Amino acid sequence: MPIIKSAKKAARQADKRTKHNQDIKKDIKNALKAFKANPNAKTLAKAQSEYDKAVKKDLLKKNTASRRKAKLHKILKEAKA
Repeated sequence: MPIIKSAKKAARQADKRTKHNQDIKKDIKNALKAFKANPNAKTLAKAQSEYDKAVKKDLLKKNTASRRKAKLHKILKEAKA
């Protein structure tokens, strides 16, 4: 346990940020699950939006999100064929 006041505050902030990041990751996971269950343009847009939000909040790197979104688009294309 932290003893110094600033260390206590840093621990609180770390807990808060961890929860926030986990919530964003959970949203991504749920959107992916919905997309894989029913690949269509609407669920694709939702999943891509979640990836964009994660990039905006520095949870994922831009190229990582781009690569994953491209993979989703490929899945959609194959599902239509």
